[in-house]
Amino acid sequence: MSEQGESPKGESTVTVVLAGSVNLAIAILKAIAGVLTGSGALLSEAAHSVADTMTEILLLTALRRSSKPADLVHPFGYGKERYFWSLLAAVSIFASGAMFSFYEGFSTVFGEPEEQENPIVGYVVLAIAFVLESISWLQAMRQVRRESGEQERSIAQYLRLVDDPAPKSVFFEDSAALIGLVLAFLGLLLHQLTGSSLYDGLASILIGLLLAVVAWSLGLTNLRLLIGRQADPVVVRGIRELLRDAPEIEAVVDLQTMLLGTDLILVCARVDFDDSLHVADVERACVRLAGELRERYPDVSEVFIEPVPRTDPDLRAAVLARYGEAATRYGGQR
Repeated sequence: MSEQGESPKGESTVTVVLAGSVNLAIAILKAIAGVLTGSGALLSEAAHSVADTMTEILLLTALRRSSKPADLVHPFGYGKERYFWSLLAAVSIFASGAMFSFYEGFSTVFGEPEEQENPIVGYVVLAIAFVLESISWLQAMRQVRRESGEQERSIAQYLRLVDDPAPKSVFFEDSAALIGLVLAFLGLLLHQLTGSSLYDGLASILIGLLLAVVAWSLGLTNLRLLIGRQADPVVVRGIRELLRDAPEIEAVVDLQTMLLGTDLILVCARVDFDDSLHVADVERACVRLAGELRERYPDVSEVFIEPVPRTDPDLRAAVLARYGEAATRYGGQR
């Protein structure tokens, strides 16, 4: 999430379209090679690419539908649709990629031994696929590296906190694809060297495990975003500090944030205003503070500021139950 307010939607679309085009071409090549060579690992990789192609279609749907403007029925907009379609993409990876790879792998390991044919065709296709996948991976890495650099975070931290599932999904998929191609190559090579299809089957099983791990990771990310994850901790601290330092406010009693979508933050703050202020003063302060928050953090789309007494026992209990004594700083030190 960028504090400069730059939406990653345009670059995310390029990343997804490039990945989808590459995966479709590779899926066809792998399927042909798998049939010609009789390699279960190549057929598993074909299923892998088909799953990735379906994933890109779902991600494009997510990008398109999540940009719809707010309306009467959905006053906070459709931003979370991006997480729903991205969750379906993770399910697609598991259902059509991992499950087929497991089936192909176990069938090869426990079934009748299969003769390998035309292994050179398999090597050529794997080499072409590796080059094409590398192009897509480099685009995803370029976006991830640029956005993590803008946020002054490591790539690992960025991937953990990112609120746009598209670049993370493509990056994980393409990384898994490159690893899967290496596994398929090893399975094909060992089958050729030993004459045993066992290695081909083991490669398929490992590809299935790889896809299952990727699907689980992406699914968990989108699940947390759908439930309603808080904003970037750095942004949350900045919002708290801005409110705490306002001359009209004596204490920030409670601060809640939630991601409404990519680059969309909902802020709900309960603050204890100076008791000497008049109602009109409080109203003007709320309007000014909301404007300052949006100016400093362009991702902030909705701001609700509620005046409350910091000594209210029910509110104190609710805040402590949510965050604990150490995290709340209840009493709002200036």
